[in-house]
Amino acid sequence: MACTSKPTHRYSSIASGTHPAHQHAFGPQWPAAIFGALGIALLLVAPSSSAATNTATPPHPCKGTVYLTIDTGSMSQAENIARTLNKYHVRATFFLANEKTINGDYSLDDSWRTFWQARVAEGHSFGTHTFDHVYFRDGDRGPISMGKRSQGPRSGVRETFDESAFCGELQRVNTRFQQLTGKTLQPIWRAPGGYTTSNTLRWAKTCGFRHIGWTPAGFLGDELPSEKYSNETLLKRGLANIGNGDILVMHTGIWSRHEPFAPMLDPLIDGLQKRGLCFATITE
Repeated sequence: MACTSKPTHRYSSIASGTHPAHQHAFGPQWPAAIFGALGIALLLVAPSSSAATNTATPPHPCKGTVYLTIDTGSMSQAENIARTLNKYHVRATFFLANEKTINGDYSLDDSWRTFWQARVAEGHSFGTHTFDHVYFRDGDRGPISMGKRSQGPRSGVRETFDESAFCGELQRVNTRFQQLTGKTLQPIWRAPGGYTTSNTLRWAKTCGFRHIGWTPAGFLGDELPSEKYSNETLLKRGLANIGNGDILVMHTGIWSRHEPFAPMLDPLIDGLQKRGLCFATITE
């Protein structure tokens, strides 16, 4: 019988950022149902090629560096985030998967071409989040890993991955990003939910991708239910705890959260810059 190993769950800026349901100080895992459709009426967003004009004054002298990373999601907050980043001259690192958006399309469809081209022109960095946002919660089974796709035509399907299939899943994002922007991804990836295994970490390294997680203080909480974790609570926590070297994580939109966290990015960046913290991409 093949030996079965569990997914790796630990905080590390390089090896594995972990899903907050497992380790973050906010508490035990919330019901999976909150990530389902809540029947919330959402306004459609039209991806554009430009963000707001830079208006912020130059940042304060650097006393430390933090790294803002942004995973794809519903894209409901994508334009808001882009405007805020541009306002404060912040370059972020985006991790891309082909996810369903509030417009009914997918985040790597042609309809989002100008959005991603604009982000490239602004100097952001980009990594792969697996094309179909595959969760590797079930761990390794000897030479294979068990993955569950959460996007695309095979959403919800559990299947086995070997090294070739796994590397192909990472590379699909790179191929599509090149088609959209003419640029390649940086050699970095993030496991959906932060679920990594010994196999997936080893395979990714073999096919040229380094895993990027997040730090405990860097979990901004935009996945959490706003009924329990208000924007004000999350903002206050971030401003109090984020420090030099932290890797921050948020999303371009979360289906399940009533009150989007993205508007808090403006006061968060402003507050951190006033404390002397500068922003950089993971690959800088």
